[in-house]
Amino acid sequence: MCGIQLAGGEWLLGSEITARYGGSLMWIALLVIVGQVFYNMECGRYALYTGEPVFTGLMRNKPGPRFWMGILALLSLGAFIPGLSTAGAAVLAAVLLDRVPTEEDRGLVTLLAFLLLGGISLPILVGGKIYNMMQAVMMTKVFSVLGFCLVIGILFVTPANWSSVFSGFFKVGNMPVVLGEDRNENGRLDLGEDFDRDGHLDVVEPVERDHRGKIISFEDLDGDGKWDGENVTNVITHRLDTGEWPILLLTQIALLGAFAGYAGGGGLGNSTYSNYCRDKGWGMGSVVGAIPSAVGGRRITLSHIGSVFEINDKNMKRWKGWWRYIMCDQLLIWFPGCIMGMALPALLSMEFSVHSSLFHDSAGIEWAQAIISADGMRHAPHFVATPLLGELLWFLTLLVGLLVLLPSQMSIVEDVCRRWTDIFWSGSKRVRDNMESHQVGKIYYRILFFYVAWTFACAWYFTQYESPKVMILIIANLNNIAIGLTAFFILWNNIKFLPAEIRPGWVSRVGMICCGCIYLGLAGLVFYHKQLPIIIDLLGLQ
Repeated sequence: MCGIQLAGGEWLLGSEITARYGGSLMWIALLVIVGQVFYNMECGRYALYTGEPVFTGLMRNKPGPRFWMGILALLSLGAFIPGLSTAGAAVLAAVLLDRVPTEEDRGLVTLLAFLLLGGISLPILVGGKIYNMMQAVMMTKVFSVLGFCLVIGILFVTPANWSSVFSGFFKVGNMPVVLGEDRNENGRLDLGEDFDRDGHLDVVEPVERDHRGKIISFEDLDGDGKWDGENVTNVITHRLDTGEWPILLLTQIALLGAFAGYAGGGGLGNSTYSNYCRDKGWGMGSVVGAIPSAVGGRRITLSHIGSVFEINDKNMKRWKGWWRYIMCDQLLIWFPGCIMGMALPALLSMEFSVHSSLFHDSAGIEWAQAIISADGMRHAPHFVATPLLGELLWFLTLLVGLLVLLPSQMSIVEDVCRRWTDIFWSGSKRVRDNMESHQVGKIYYRILFFYVAWTFACAWYFTQYESPKVMILIIANLNNIAIGLTAFFILWNNIKFLPAEIRPGWVSRVGMICCGCIYLGLAGLVFYHKQLPIIIDLLGLQ
């Protein structure tokens, strides 16, 4: 699990958010990461007691396995769009071209996306237990990437930016707002309107910024002493001070929603924590089995049902030991890992992205979202005296970006295949009747083949007609729906099937409810502001 906490949210969306707003919105990441801690622990709770993945239990609920398979298939849609490998293709294109790729490089990015999609599937085929292979890959990624970011941060990032990033985790309520009127919501303030009711007509006022993007001075056209334009304001303190809520800058709500959807794990990838608990042999998973690799895997059997223990003093003592292990894993490894995984790449973005041509180029960022920090290093005044160092860091940062994105895409592929293998194996009697328990790997690799073929088609479509950034935004916002709904499913599942001594307590229940509400609230806000107007227009309802 440690590897999925450093992926698209951290390297792509986190970098763009901090480049645009500094560290002031990091609290959003903190909020959803805390929610994921509760989510992961409840997935682990079910697996420890039953030896089953959590969605296996869901199959036992009415109206039956077919219904729940359909629901989970819909919630898995985001995972079938290969956004990370396509973003990785843009990074690899930058390595080959020695520059930021543009619209003209679509063909090259598409070709590289195909090659990378095929390449990331190969490691999954070898290594005995698939879990063990994935663990080795992800641990290598985490230590390499965070180590690189930490070294660059210590050597070249200013104390002010360190403070901005880490203090941002505690600035709850900070949001992008419009400090001038934007009634048509096109991202530009309108002339001839008095948004702040000061008796002067509002307009975007000319502003001068330093090389870090901070405001040095502005032209106060309306004489109100405030800069009229996009800014970040704490909505809570604004309400207390003025008695009114500020106007949120909803033109960026999809980006903020995606930031939340990709922070930490995100989506159904978190649910696979229960699968990993089983395959790692934690709790009752030690007597159930695991999914073997196609090459090098031993003759490992996998039961389609779990195994539970009798509730008595001896077994409850053993349970408490298992549960402490889950808590330590989440609170001492997962949570701090997620925070550092979000913070350290943000340091690089804040320090260097302002020197990139992409910083003020909304079209360029569509194709080079993953490259802004590397390009900023290349052109940073830090390295004017030693340009070779800037070139070296440009190259190394691109390689680190590949190390983030490609194993993360591989993890998504593996998560999908693992999750659906367990769903078919436990939910379909027809599948079990046609296979022996040691042949479950055949299901896994058939799903893998289908998945890779489908993602090839998705990669071609999006690289031809959209951009890597659009893919990331769609995936991340679908993640919000997936984790939001399944938070309630998992809580319901654990309350219904687990004995009273093991059921989640009130703290866990409140945490899961808050987790579900936060994610679904973000998904609803994005839908209302972005998708609903399109639907209304298509249906001719206006």
